[in-house]
Amino acid sequence: MKRVLLLILILVASNYSNAQETFPVNGSHDIRPEKFAIINATLVSSPTKKSSNTTMLVEKGIITYVGNNKNIPNGYVIYDLEGKYVYPSFIDAYTTYGVEQPEASSRSWNAPQIFESPKKGAYNWNEAIRPETRAYQKFSIDAKTADALQGIGFGAVQTLVKDGIARGSSALVSLAKTKEHKVMLKSEAAAHYSFDKGSSKNSYPSSIMGSVALLRQTYYDAEWYAKQNKEYNISLQEFYRLQDIPQIFEANNVLDFYRINRIADEFNVRFIVKSTGDEYQKLADIKEMNLSLIVPIKFPDKLDVKDPLEAKVLPLSELKHWEMAPANLAFLVKEEIPFSITTEGIKPQEFWKNLRKAMKYGLTEEQALTALTLTPAKFLGVEDQLGSLEKGKIANFLIADGPLFDSSTHLLENWIQGHRNVLQTKNQWEISGNYEITNTSHQLLLKQEDKKVTAEIKIDAQTKKKAEFILDDRLFALQYQEEDKNSEKRIQGYVSNIEPLTLTGKIYHEDGTTSPWLAKRETQKKTSKEDKKLDKLTDIGDIIYPFVAYGSKELPTQQNVLFKNVTAWTNEAEGIVENIDVYIRDGKIHQIGKGLSARGKITIIDGTGKHLTPGIIDEHSHIALQSINEGAQSVSSEVRMKDALNSEDIAIYRQLSGGVTTSHLLHGSANPIGGQTQVIKLRWGQSPEGLLYGDNMPSIKFALGENVKQSNWGVGGQRFPQTRMGVEQVFVDGFTRAKEYHEARTKDNKLVRRDLELDALVEILKDQRYITCHSYVQSEINMLMEVAEKMNFRINTFTHIMEGYKIADKMAERGIAAATFSDWWAYKIEVADAIPHNASLMHQQKVLTAINSDDAEMARRLNQEAAKVIKYGGATEEEAFKMVTLNPAKMMHIDDKVGSLKVGKDADVVLWSHHPLSIYAKAEQTYIEGIKYWDIEEHEQKVKNIELERARIIKKLLDSPTSNSKNNKAK
Repeated sequence: MKRVLLLILILVASNYSNAQETFPVNGSHDIRPEKFAIINATLVSSPTKKSSNTTMLVEKGIITYVGNNKNIPNGYVIYDLEGKYVYPSFIDAYTTYGVEQPEASSRSWNAPQIFESPKKGAYNWNEAIRPETRAYQKFSIDAKTADALQGIGFGAVQTLVKDGIARGSSALVSLAKTKEHKVMLKSEAAAHYSFDKGSSKNSYPSSIMGSVALLRQTYYDAEWYAKQNKEYNISLQEFYRLQDIPQIFEANNVLDFYRINRIADEFNVRFIVKSTGDEYQKLADIKEMNLSLIVPIKFPDKLDVKDPLEAKVLPLSELKHWEMAPANLAFLVKEEIPFSITTEGIKPQEFWKNLRKAMKYGLTEEQALTALTLTPAKFLGVEDQLGSLEKGKIANFLIADGPLFDSSTHLLENWIQGHRNVLQTKNQWEISGNYEITNTSHQLLLKQEDKKVTAEIKIDAQTKKKAEFILDDRLFALQYQEEDKNSEKRIQGYVSNIEPLTLTGKIYHEDGTTSPWLAKRETQKKTSKEDKKLDKLTDIGDIIYPFVAYGSKELPTQQNVLFKNVTAWTNEAEGIVENIDVYIRDGKIHQIGKGLSARGKITIIDGTGKHLTPGIIDEHSHIALQSINEGAQSVSSEVRMKDALNSEDIAIYRQLSGGVTTSHLLHGSANPIGGQTQVIKLRWGQSPEGLLYGDNMPSIKFALGENVKQSNWGVGGQRFPQTRMGVEQVFVDGFTRAKEYHEARTKDNKLVRRDLELDALVEILKDQRYITCHSYVQSEINMLMEVAEKMNFRINTFTHIMEGYKIADKMAERGIAAATFSDWWAYKIEVADAIPHNASLMHQQKVLTAINSDDAEMARRLNQEAAKVIKYGGATEEEAFKMVTLNPAKMMHIDDKVGSLKVGKDADVVLWSHHPLSIYAKAEQTYIEGIKYWDIEEHEQKVKNIELERARIIKKLLDSPTSNSKNNKAK
C-alpha cells in the first residue's frame, strides 16, 4: 500500500509544473486533484499553539482544514504521521536567492571621476539611486540553493538585488522547484535601502555622510516630483511609488541605526532594519527608536590566540564580540524588540548549529519559531498566507521526527505550496549507542563510523558476542549466534527515528515462524569534554559603554562636587585666583568663593596645590568620525558631519585625559564648500546622539588652497576647479545659485524643488550658519573676504591661516576669528611663510585667536600647544590658556555655556595636578556637565580590568571547541 501511495505522489509531483493554466501541454492532460490529508501528527500550527492527533487537509497547495475530524473526504491521499511533528516552514526575509548580484564598484583613488550616471535612459543622475530595480524581473529558480534552504526548514524567502543606496523592490518567492510563475508569492514585497552605493560608477558619494545626504535629497526629490509635470524621471517615479510597501534598510554596523532613525524621523518612515548581529551593544537606544529587525545568526569564528604575542594585538571589542554575539537574539527578546532571523551571511549547513547556539544562550523554542515564521510574515505583510498552519494559508510545512529544536531531531520532509519534498532519503541520523532488547537481559551495542556499523550483543557484564548488523536506509538486518552456539538469531526490521531511537522488527525462527523484536537506545547525558566546554561558553561578560577598551558597565552619573582650595583659572575678570573653592551642582557651576560649604550628597575634593580650569575646547577636530571628506563634488554643503559620528572612537577617551571637553568636528578640505560641521561634548560611553552639543549655531567648512584644486590628485583630478581662480568661481557661482533659489522658494515654495546643498548656503546668507575656512596663503584669504563682501555673507573663522599675521588688520576690521597651529611650518609649499609667532601677532591685532589641533594626538596636549604662544610672542598665561578655552568657545558661539569658570555655566571643568600650561601637568579629573568622564586613578584600575577581561576571554577561547572553519589569526 505504501509503495502505491509513493507512486501516486511521484506522478503528482512530476505533473505539478504542468498544472499552470497559461502554459500549453505537449501531450495528454493529466491534472491531479492534489488533495492530501495529514493525520495523527503533533501539529504545532503556530509558536503558541500545539495539538495532538490533528488532521490537516491540503488541496492544490492550500490548507483547507485543521482540526480533530477523523472523517477524511474521498479522494485524499492520506499520510499517517503518528509520532511525528508538523511545523510551519520557515521564512527568510533577507536573501538573494535566484537573483544574480552585480559586482561592487572597485574604483582606485586616482581613477577618472564620473559625475553623472552612465546608465542609459530617463533615470536618476546618480546610479546609486536605482528604485526601478525589480527583483522579480531578474528572478529564476535556483534548484541547488532551493534544495539547501529546504533542507534546513525554509519554505519561502524574500529575495532582492543588493546594489545601491535605493535598491528597488524585492520579491517573495516559495522554494518550490516548479516554474517561476508558480513560486512568485508577492512580486513586490518590500523596498530596500542601504548606505552602500554598490556597483554605481558615480564618484559621488564617497563617504557615509554623502550616502545619507543623497538618500535624504532623493526623498525630497520624490515628493517634489509627484507634484510637478515638467520632468519625467523613472527613478523618482518608482521611488515615490514604492513608499506604500514595507521599507527595509540594511545596516553595516550598530551605529548605522542612528543614521537610519534620523531619516525615519525626518520623512516619517517606519523602517525594518536588516542588522549585523551587534545590536546588543545599543539595546536601549534601538528599543527607543521603535525599529523592527531582520537579524543574521552569523557569529564570529573562533579567534586564534595560541600565540600570546599575536593575541595581545586583538582589540578588546573583537574579543567581547566573539563572546557575546551568540546572545544577541536573547538580548533582543528581553528588550521586546521585534525581529526575524535570516540566513544571510552564513552557509545553509551552519544554520541549525548557529540557531541552537543562540538557544543555548537564552533564546527559547517559542521565540525562535516566532522569529522564523510569524514575524517575517508580518514584516512582509503576508501573515494571511504564511507563518502558521491555518485554513486558507499556503501549505508550507515541515515534518520532523521529534520536537523541532531538539538536537536529536531530524527534518524528514518540507512541503512547499502543497508539494512534498522528502529530505531524509538516506540514513542521516547517528545510530551508535547501547540498546536494551525488550523481554531479555541482553543489550545490543552499535558503533557507527561513516557508513559502517559494528555490533556486539552483551549477554552480561563479562560476556559479549560479535554480531553482524547491516543498515540500508532505514531497513536493518541483525544476525548473531545464540549462547549455545547451535542456533542463530536472525532479525529484520526498520529504524524508527523517534527519540529514543528504536529498532523495530521480527525474529525469524528456524521453524519458519516469526515473533516481534524491539530494542530501544538508552538515553545518555552528554558528558563529553566538548559539551562541557560548550556549557561554559554561555557565561558571558558585561556589555560596556562604549563597546571598546575603557568602556564601563554603567554610564557615569552627574555629581555634586566641592573643590576646596584650588587655583582657579576663571577666564573671567577675576583672572587666576588662588586658594578658592568651586562648587558644581546639577551640572552647572553653582558657586565660586572662599570657605564654601554644601549639604546633602556631595563629593569634597581637596585641591590644595592643584589647578581647576574650564574644559579645553578644540575648534578644529576630526575625531569620532567614520569619514572626513565628501570630495567628489566641488560643493558638498548638503552633507552633515553628525551623519558620520563614531561614538566608539578611542580618541574621545584619550582627549578627556588631556582635559578636552568639547570638540568642533569639521569636514575635510577636499573641496571649496565642504560639509556642515558638528560640535560635540566628549561624553564617553554615550551614543552618537548623546555626543551632540545642543543650542549651538550651525557651521560649515570651506577650504582654499592646494587640496581643493586637487594639486595632489594625479590623473584622477578632473573635478572643477583645477586652479585657484576656479576656486573663487565656485564660491561666486554657489552663492549666486543660492540667492536665486531662495528668491524662487520665497515666491512659490511648493513648486520649487528643495535642494539640501543650497539650503545650507541660504542659511549662510541669512546669517544662520557660520563659516570656518581652511586657509593658508594671504592672497586666497583676501580673495574669500572680497567674495564675502560681494555676495553679502560673513566669514566667522579662518582655520590654519598660517599667513594670518600678514593680514591680521583686515581680519580684525571684519571681525573674523583665527584658529591656528602653535608652531607647525614647512610641511608643504603652502606653509613656506609660516612662523610660530603667528598666533601672538594676530592676537596683538585684536583678532580672536585660538590654537587648534586638526590632529587626534595633538589634541591630547592642547594645553602645551597653548603654552608655546608664551614662548613665541610673549603672550600672558591667561591669554595663552584662553586660546584653548574661552576663545574657541566664542568662535563657536557657545561662550555663554562653556569656556570659563562662571556661575551658571556648564560644569565642564578639569582638575590638574600642576600648572595647566606645564609639561608636567596631568589632568587628574575631567567633568562634563558635572559628570566625571575621566579620573586618572580610575584609569589605572580600568587598565587592570581590561587585562583581566582579556585574559578571561582568551582562556575561554583556548578552552572552547575547535571550529570547523579556519581559526582567525590575530590581526
